[in-house]
Amino acid sequence: MRILVAWASDLSPNLGVRALGRGSVDLLKSVWPDATFDFLDFGNKPAQVPLGHPRSLLKARVMARGGMMDWLKQFDLLWDTRSGDSFADIYGTNRHAKMSLLHEFATEAGVTAVLAPQTIGPFQHTTARVLAKRNLRRSRLVFARDPVSAKASARLGRKVDRMATDLVFGIHQPTAPCERDVLVNVSGLLWRANDHVDLTKYRESVRSIIAGLLSDGRDVTLLPHVLDSLDPDNDVPTCRELEREFDGAVGVLVPKGLEDVRDAVAGANVVIGARMHACLNALSTSTPAIAMAYSRKFEPLMKAIDWPHVISVTEAEDPGADVLQIIRNCHDLKSRAQITRSRASELLAGIPQLLGGAL
Repeated sequence: MRILVAWASDLSPNLGVRALGRGSVDLLKSVWPDATFDFLDFGNKPAQVPLGHPRSLLKARVMARGGMMDWLKQFDLLWDTRSGDSFADIYGTNRHAKMSLLHEFATEAGVTAVLAPQTIGPFQHTTARVLAKRNLRRSRLVFARDPVSAKASARLGRKVDRMATDLVFGIHQPTAPCERDVLVNVSGLLWRANDHVDLTKYRESVRSIIAGLLSDGRDVTLLPHVLDSLDPDNDVPTCRELEREFDGAVGVLVPKGLEDVRDAVAGANVVIGARMHACLNALSTSTPAIAMAYSRKFEPLMKAIDWPHVISVTEAEDPGADVLQIIRNCHDLKSRAQITRSRASELLAGIPQLLGGAL
């Protein structure tokens, strides 16, 4: 069994993408222990697959150039993760089109396609909906990671085979957690001009959270969850900027990789994060996490795993004050996080049987 894990990678600077890759392998190996895996994403692309523009993929398919179809035919299974939240057009139609065309061409090459547990939608544009419908129809199995995504899939004509949750909850537990008090993940994506939130409001919220925690005598460490790279949306420069702004009163912990960040969150008292996988990594180790949500992917997933602490950066009048109120007034965060981890494990449990019966 040779499996192509698409849009996740064990080398990505985005530790959420690495978590999807690790969770995928751990789950799929429980079904096919001898399987071999190839990873594909924008930072780890084979020469045969031209991901620069949707037109490049179409030309490679129509004109049979570059060996793309022969390369795809090597695989028995396409495990399509869409980076967890990119089966949508909120990150642009080009990104959605490229991912969708790869799915389409893999099935044309005879590869069995499965849409891994992920957010489905929203789709604002007609072309995006058409591509989504085709991918859903051609998939042997479709898994959603929240009820809203399951409904979105049904509206597009394909009921999901199971409502699951994020693959991070299938990763083996850390063995050497590092003790910390409060870890704050600041998103480089939201810190700069973006299509998701008012950057001024987000910056003010982050600063008020840090200042409030320090005033309360808490120890604060900033935690990048997208590591330094050429991508300007990475978290490291923002964390360094805040470290200087607070004159060293906060620390910065730059993880070396996925194991390192999971050790860090496992040993923390609480994590505050705008990167959803920073929060999910924490919750998957039974560490409480307060999510600063910037899209509809957050709340439905968290609700499905019985985790209530999600603050909308776009809708809350004062997100920073809301976050501080939770930390100051909720005294059952740890026990609630343990319940959440158990619930999430239950939601993932049925996937291996469905995979084994479908292929």
